[in-house]
Amino acid sequence: MKPVLLLIALLLSAPAWADWKPVEKTETYAIPGQTAEALYRAIGEKGPVVGKDSAGNARRVIAHTNFKLTWQRDYRLESGGCVLKSARPKLIITYTLPKPAGTLSAPVQARWDIFAAGLAAHEKVHGAGIVEMVDKIVAFSVGLTVADDPGCTKIRTELTKRLDELSKAQRQASRDFDKVEFGPGGNLQKLIAAFLIGG
Repeated sequence: MKPVLLLIALLLSAPAWADWKPVEKTETYAIPGQTAEALYRAIGEKGPVVGKDSAGNARRVIAHTNFKLTWQRDYRLESGGCVLKSARPKLIITYTLPKPAGTLSAPVQARWDIFAAGLAAHEKVHGAGIVEMVDKIVAFSVGLTVADDPGCTKIRTELTKRLDELSKAQRQASRDFDKVEFGPGGNLQKLIAAFLIGG
């Protein structure tokens, strides 16, 4: 087979969902301060709120990755059953990161740049986990068939159950990753220490 024909054949045989890509956005929140200590303290005061602690106070984090996921799904009736022919995701991942509100001295700026790059890299891992979850959802969804489902209701129940399982697994993997990163000797622990004390 000629290379061009082979390429066309491969493209035609590839799943219709394989060409989706997430949209990634970065938002920042301003933190005042001229020293590493002041900047880090401001992060604790102004970081993204991700819930409340046991005392009911806002629980803030240094950085955060959030996402919005919607779908275009094509359900088809076949022989009294229902088949999910295609499931195209629209995924928007938003990274929220700190940004100094003012100009920093050269030494503090140099430390900040390393710190900020490390934070961004950490959040990108969370983003990659979300993309992996969506890929798993698509792989499970496309071609899913439920017999005796003329109203395509049973298939939606089955799909929702599986999506819930994959979502819980992604959230747990994200928590496990943070636990290691912020734990003793973890990358984020080292990153914070290097930013605050230098070296």
